[in-house]
Amino acid sequence: MLPFTRVSVIGLGLIGSSVARAVRAAMPTVRLTGHDASPEVRAAAVGLKLCDDVADSAGAAVIDADLVILCVPVGQIGAVAAELAADLPDGVVVTDVGSCKGSVSRALAEALPGVAVVPAHPVAGTERSGPEAGFATLFRGRWCILTPTSASPPWAVERVSAFWRELGAQVECMDPDHHDRVLAVTSHLPHLIAYTIVGTASDLEEVTRSEVIKYSAGGFRDFTRIAASDPVMWRDVFLSNREAVLDMLGRFSEDLSALSRAIRWGDGDALEELFTRTRAVRRSVVEQGQDDDGQDFGRSHP
Repeated sequence: MLPFTRVSVIGLGLIGSSVARAVRAAMPTVRLTGHDASPEVRAAAVGLKLCDDVADSAGAAVIDADLVILCVPVGQIGAVAAELAADLPDGVVVTDVGSCKGSVSRALAEALPGVAVVPAHPVAGTERSGPEAGFATLFRGRWCILTPTSASPPWAVERVSAFWRELGAQVECMDPDHHDRVLAVTSHLPHLIAYTIVGTASDLEEVTRSEVIKYSAGGFRDFTRIAASDPVMWRDVFLSNREAVLDMLGRFSEDLSALSRAIRWGDGDALEELFTRTRAVRRSVVEQGQDDDGQDFGRSHP
């Protein structure tokens, strides 16, 4: 038995369009309705046949849904939820895909009192954005973290869990604030570092932009991939999860200072010890199935 039969996806960018494609592949009998605030994105979604119907308003998209998935930047979730609140049918479950859960949980509780809300975060994505960037297997083998609150009905939590398992994800429940601290170090801080490194390289007057691009065959190249992620989405992430990000950034700054001292003092043992530990972390990531061990990140070399 399917956990839901009428799903509405609000926001048809990378994640929203991937949800739609994944539902099509895994649960083809589910009726899909979508909406995006951008007329251009709505037109693209129609052309791609992402949904059975693409509505011109969020309210029209959710009027007969039994699951509503908010796939909009975390800074917009409260406003979008308030916009469609009056059109939600009885018994509907509302969830989201934002990578900050504390602020999102509070925004949804305020906008949707009395509605069954189960905040969620599929830990998956790419540096690309837009409806054309989505693909049906994006969530396969990835984690989807649910952060139910005391107001989230257990039956709704179970149905949202079952929904993500149907899409191939592994599901785990977590406290919203704990989630935000974990993701601050595993996702948010790495993005902040990537944006900073790429921005610094671009600003260096003694290194021309053409040289930066020409010789980006190593680590810098991989930072540029992360730094190409959606600017609006990541602006909202850092502002919404500012306390946890600033905490992790402080810890990182302390570690960076220690590394700087080791280099200045010629402490090779300290450097080797750190690099050995970090190499072991990489092996653990591969062993947990969160990446493969393909050489050079699986790139082909003619």
